Amino acid sequence: MTAEKQQNIKSTLSSIEPNPASNDPFAKLPPADTKRWVVSRKAQVVRAVEDGLITLDQACERYSLSHEEFAHWCELIKSHGTRALRATRVQDYRRASRRLRNGN
Repeated sequence: MTAEKQQNIKSTLSSIEPNPASNDPFAKLPPADTKRWVVSRKAQVVRAVEDGLITLDQACERYSLSHEEFAHWCELIKSHGTRALRATRVQDYRRASRRLRNGN
């Protein structure tokens, strides 16, 4: 991820309340066995990685995410804001992106 993309994501996420400092960086993050990924949980994990609280590898291992899935979350936030992380909206954004690429 380029420095410019990281900065864009950080600025997009600035409206999300930061987690208070803790000795355990995972204390205020979703549980490792999270199955239901609501917008706020996805945004918390992205913010934690972007703020350097945990590494991308730690997040992917803890939550069984692929690097591609995490990158997709980041791209959605950058392009459409955190509301784009809603599972019901992802398909709409994908269709819109395809239409733009195809010139329709």
